[in-house]
Amino acid sequence: MKLTAPVPGGPCWIELSTPDVPAARTFYAALFGWRCETDPREEAGGYTIAHLGESRVAALSPVHQPGQPPAWTVSFAADDTDAVAGKVTAAGGSLLAGPTDVFDQGRFAVVADPSGAVFSLWQGRAFAGADLFNAPGALGWTELLTHEREAALAFYADVFDWTVSPSQTYPQWSVDGADFGGLVTMDGKYPPEMPPYWLPYFAVADVDSTASTVQSGGDLLVPPTDLAHGPRIAVARDPHGAAFGMYRAADME
Repeated sequence: MKLTAPVPGGPCWIELSTPDVPAARTFYAALFGWRCETDPREEAGGYTIAHLGESRVAALSPVHQPGQPPAWTVSFAADDTDAVAGKVTAAGGSLLAGPTDVFDQGRFAVVADPSGAVFSLWQGRAFAGADLFNAPGALGWTELLTHEREAALAFYADVFDWTVSPSQTYPQWSVDGADFGGLVTMDGKYPPEMPPYWLPYFAVADVDSTASTVQSGGDLLVPPTDLAHGPRIAVARDPHGAAFGMYRAADME
Protein backbone atom coordinates (compact mmCIF):
# COMPACT_ATOMS: atom_id res chain seq x y z
CA MET A 1 0.00 0.00 0.00
CA LYS A 2 1.20 3.53 -0.83
CA LEU A 3 0.46 6.83 0.84
CA THR A 4 -2.65 8.61 -0.41
CA ALA A 5 -2.79 11.47 2.13
CA PRO A 6 -0.55 13.06 4.79
CA VAL A 7 -0.21 10.96 7.95
CA PRO A 8 1.98 11.67 11.00
CA GLY A 9 5.54 10.58 10.22
CA GLY A 10 4.98 10.25 6.50
CA PRO A 11 6.15 12.58 3.73
CA CYS A 12 3.51 15.29 3.33
CA TRP A 13 5.04 18.01 1.16
CA ILE A 14 7.92 18.72 -1.19
CA GLU A 15 9.57 22.09 -1.76
CA LEU A 16 12.18 23.28 -4.23
CA SER A 17 14.62 26.03 -3.28
CA THR A 18 15.90 27.61 -6.49
CA PRO A 19 17.67 30.79 -7.60
CA ASP A 20 15.23 31.25 -10.48
CA VAL A 21 11.59 30.48 -9.68
CA PRO A 22 10.23 31.57 -13.11
CA ALA A 23 12.67 29.26 -14.93
CA ALA A 24 11.83 26.41 -12.53
CA ARG A 25 8.11 26.96 -13.17
CA THR A 26 8.68 26.62 -16.90
CA PHE A 27 10.87 23.52 -16.57
CA TYR A 28 8.59 21.58 -14.23
CA ALA A 29 5.41 22.64 -16.03
CA ALA A 30 6.80 21.06 -19.21
CA LEU A 31 7.93 17.99 -17.26
CA PHE A 32 4.94 17.25 -15.03
CA GLY A 33 2.13 19.43 -16.34
CA TRP A 34 2.09 21.64 -13.26
CA ARG A 35 0.12 24.86 -13.04
CA CYS A 36 1.92 27.25 -10.70
CA GLU A 37 0.51 30.11 -8.64
CA THR A 38 2.68 32.55 -6.69
CA ASP A 39 1.43 33.92 -3.36
CA PRO A 40 1.11 37.68 -4.02
CA ARG A 41 1.73 38.71 -0.42
CA GLU A 42 5.10 40.39 0.06
CA GLU A 43 5.67 38.48 3.30
CA ALA A 44 5.26 35.19 1.38
CA GLY A 45 8.58 35.87 -0.34
CA GLY A 46 7.59 34.60 -3.78
CA TYR A 47 6.37 31.23 -2.50
CA THR A 48 4.80 29.39 -5.43
CA ILE A 49 2.42 26.43 -5.25
CA ALA A 50 2.37 23.83 -8.04
CA HIS A 51 -0.99 22.25 -8.90
CA LEU A 52 -2.18 19.27 -10.90
CA GLY A 53 -5.73 20.25 -11.71
CA GLU A 54 -6.96 21.63 -8.38
CA SER A 55 -4.61 19.44 -6.31
CA ARG A 56 -1.61 21.07 -4.62
CA VAL A 57 1.43 18.87 -5.13
CA ALA A 58 4.63 20.87 -4.49
CA ALA A 59 6.14 24.30 -3.88
CA LEU A 60 8.86 26.41 -5.46
CA SER A 61 10.66 29.01 -3.39
CA PRO A 62 13.58 31.41 -3.92
CA VAL A 63 16.80 30.50 -2.12
CA HIS A 64 17.12 32.66 0.98
CA GLN A 65 20.78 32.32 1.95
CA PRO A 66 23.89 33.31 -0.03
CA GLY A 67 25.51 30.19 -1.42
CA GLN A 68 22.48 28.02 -0.64
CA PRO A 69 22.45 25.19 -3.20
CA PRO A 70 19.28 24.53 -5.20
CA ALA A 71 17.57 21.46 -3.76
CA TRP A 72 14.32 19.64 -3.16
CA THR A 73 13.43 19.28 0.52
CA VAL A 74 11.05 16.58 1.75
CA SER A 75 8.72 17.49 4.63
CA PHE A 76 7.45 14.87 7.05
CA ALA A 77 4.16 15.38 8.87
CA ALA A 78 4.31 15.96 12.63
CA ASP A 79 1.55 16.18 15.21
CA ASP A 80 3.83 18.51 17.17
CA THR A 81 6.73 20.11 15.28
CA ASP A 82 8.45 21.30 18.45
CA ALA A 83 8.34 17.86 20.05
CA VAL A 84 9.66 16.08 16.96
CA ALA A 85 12.38 18.71 16.52
CA GLY A 86 13.38 17.93 20.11
CA LYS A 87 13.65 14.25 19.21
CA VAL A 88 15.86 15.16 16.25
CA THR A 89 18.38 17.03 18.41
CA ALA A 90 18.20 14.44 21.19
CA ALA A 91 19.12 11.73 18.65
CA GLY A 92 22.14 13.70 17.42
CA GLY A 93 20.59 15.70 14.58
CA SER A 94 20.57 19.47 14.10
CA LEU A 95 17.91 22.17 14.13
CA LEU A 96 18.59 24.46 11.14
CA ALA A 97 15.52 26.73 11.19
CA GLY A 98 12.41 27.18 13.32
CA PRO A 99 10.16 25.92 14.68
CA THR A 100 8.14 28.74 13.11
CA ASP A 101 4.49 29.38 12.32
CA VAL A 102 3.60 29.98 8.66
CA PHE A 103 0.58 32.29 8.78
CA ASP A 104 -2.38 30.08 9.74
CA GLN A 105 -1.17 27.23 7.53
CA GLY A 106 0.99 25.28 9.96
CA ARG A 107 4.23 25.15 11.90
CA PHE A 108 7.53 23.99 10.42
CA ALA A 109 11.15 23.33 11.24
CA VAL A 110 14.12 22.50 9.04
CA VAL A 111 16.40 19.86 10.50
CA ALA A 112 19.24 17.54 9.55
CA ASP A 113 20.11 14.02 10.62
CA PRO A 114 23.53 13.39 12.22
CA SER A 115 25.16 12.87 8.82
CA GLY A 116 23.77 16.15 7.46
CA ALA A 117 20.82 14.98 5.34
CA VAL A 118 18.28 17.83 5.47
CA PHE A 119 14.52 17.43 5.80
CA SER A 120 11.62 19.43 7.18
CA LEU A 121 8.89 18.87 9.74
CA TRP A 122 5.39 20.15 9.07
CA GLN A 123 2.55 20.42 11.58
CA GLY A 124 -0.45 21.12 9.41
CA ARG A 125 -3.23 23.45 10.46
CA ALA A 126 -5.13 25.09 7.60
CA PHE A 127 -2.83 23.24 5.20
CA ALA A 128 -2.12 19.56 5.90
CA GLY A 129 0.14 18.95 2.92
CA ALA A 130 -0.12 17.66 -0.62
CA ASP A 131 -3.56 16.81 -1.94
CA LEU A 132 -2.28 14.07 -4.24
CA PHE A 133 0.31 11.30 -4.02
CA ASN A 134 1.47 8.48 -6.31
CA ALA A 135 -0.21 9.95 -9.39
CA PRO A 136 1.65 11.22 -12.47
CA GLY A 137 3.26 14.53 -11.58
CA ALA A 138 2.96 14.02 -7.82
CA LEU A 139 5.35 12.84 -5.13
CA GLY A 140 5.27 9.08 -4.66
CA TRP A 141 8.51 7.92 -3.05
CA THR A 142 11.44 9.25 -1.02
CA GLU A 143 14.94 7.87 -0.73
CA LEU A 144 17.71 8.60 1.76
CA LEU A 145 21.22 8.30 0.35
CA THR A 146 23.75 7.98 3.16
CA HIS A 147 27.23 6.69 3.90
CA GLU A 148 26.16 5.46 7.36
CA ARG A 149 23.37 2.93 7.03
CA GLU A 150 23.13 1.67 10.61
CA ALA A 151 23.42 5.12 12.15
CA ALA A 152 20.68 6.40 9.84
CA LEU A 153 18.36 3.51 10.66
CA ALA A 154 18.87 4.11 14.38
CA PHE A 155 18.33 7.87 14.11
CA TYR A 156 15.07 7.69 12.18
CA ALA A 157 13.78 4.92 14.47
CA ASP A 158 14.30 7.29 17.41
CA VAL A 159 12.60 10.25 15.71
CA PHE A 160 9.67 8.68 13.84
CA ASP A 161 7.36 5.74 14.38
CA TRP A 162 8.45 4.11 11.13
CA THR A 163 8.41 0.41 10.34
CA VAL A 164 11.53 -0.75 8.50
CA SER A 165 11.86 -3.83 6.30
CA PRO A 166 14.66 -6.29 7.17
CA SER A 167 16.38 -6.01 3.76
CA GLN A 168 20.17 -5.87 3.84
CA THR A 169 20.36 -4.24 0.42
CA TYR A 170 17.51 -1.74 0.37
CA PRO A 171 15.67 -1.20 3.67
CA GLN A 172 12.24 0.32 3.13
CA TRP A 173 10.21 2.46 5.50
CA SER A 174 6.46 2.50 6.01
CA VAL A 175 4.02 4.27 8.31
CA ASP A 176 0.49 3.10 9.10
CA GLY A 177 1.06 0.22 6.66
CA ALA A 178 1.91 2.51 3.74
CA ASP A 179 5.34 2.27 2.08
CA PHE A 180 6.93 5.65 1.38
CA GLY A 181 10.71 5.39 1.16
CA GLY A 182 13.96 3.50 1.21
CA LEU A 183 17.62 3.79 2.14
CA VAL A 184 20.54 3.61 -0.28
CA THR A 185 23.97 3.02 1.22
CA MET A 186 26.48 5.12 -0.72
CA ASP A 187 29.24 2.62 -1.41
CA GLY A 188 32.34 2.89 -3.58
CA LYS A 189 30.26 3.94 -6.60
CA TYR A 190 29.67 7.29 -4.91
CA PRO A 191 32.33 9.92 -4.24
CA PRO A 192 33.26 9.84 -0.53
CA GLU A 193 32.77 13.61 -0.35
CA MET A 194 29.17 13.36 -1.64
CA PRO A 195 26.91 14.57 1.19
CA PRO A 196 23.93 12.49 2.33
CA TYR A 197 20.55 13.73 1.16
CA TRP A 198 16.88 12.90 0.72
CA LEU A 199 15.89 12.32 -2.92
CA PRO A 200 12.22 12.71 -3.90
CA TYR A 201 10.68 10.57 -6.64
CA PHE A 202 7.75 11.79 -8.72
CA ALA A 203 5.35 9.43 -10.45
CA VAL A 204 5.17 9.73 -14.24
CA ALA A 205 3.19 7.94 -16.92
CA ASP A 206 6.25 7.32 -19.12
CA VAL A 207 9.77 7.46 -17.70
CA ASP A 208 11.49 7.50 -21.09
CA SER A 209 9.54 10.41 -22.53
CA THR A 210 9.82 12.40 -19.29
CA ALA A 211 13.57 11.75 -19.17
CA SER A 212 13.80 13.03 -22.73
CA THR A 213 12.00 16.23 -21.71
CA VAL A 214 14.46 16.67 -18.82
CA GLN A 215 17.30 16.96 -21.31
CA SER A 216 15.80 20.08 -22.85
CA GLY A 217 17.14 21.98 -19.85
CA GLY A 218 18.42 19.61 -17.18
CA ASP A 219 20.46 16.42 -17.32
CA LEU A 220 20.15 12.77 -16.40
CA LEU A 221 22.13 11.26 -13.53
CA VAL A 222 20.62 7.80 -13.97
CA PRO A 223 19.07 7.03 -17.39
CA PRO A 224 15.77 5.11 -17.59
CA THR A 225 16.39 1.79 -15.87
CA ASP A 226 14.23 -1.20 -14.90
CA LEU A 227 14.89 -2.12 -11.28
CA ALA A 228 14.90 -5.77 -10.30
CA HIS A 229 11.62 -6.33 -8.43
CA GLY A 230 10.87 -2.62 -8.75
CA PRO A 231 9.64 0.07 -11.11
CA ARG A 232 11.25 1.70 -14.11
CA ILE A 233 13.07 4.80 -12.84
CA ALA A 234 15.37 7.63 -13.80
CA VAL A 235 17.19 10.26 -11.74
CA ALA A 236 17.74 13.78 -13.03
CA ARG A 237 18.86 17.31 -12.23
CA ASP A 238 16.93 20.41 -13.15
CA PRO A 239 18.67 23.33 -14.92
CA HIS A 240 19.98 24.71 -11.62
CA GLY A 241 21.20 21.38 -10.25
CA ALA A 242 18.41 20.20 -7.93
CA ALA A 243 18.20 16.39 -8.04
CA PHE A 244 14.99 14.39 -8.23
CA GLY A 245 13.86 10.96 -9.34
CA MET A 246 10.93 9.66 -11.34
CA TYR A 247 9.25 6.27 -11.58
CA ARG A 248 6.59 4.73 -13.80
CA ALA A 249 3.34 5.10 -11.89
CA ALA A 250 1.81 1.92 -13.31
CA ASP A 251 4.66 -0.12 -11.78
CA MET A 252 3.68 0.92 -8.24
CA GLU A 253 -0.06 0.31 -8.42
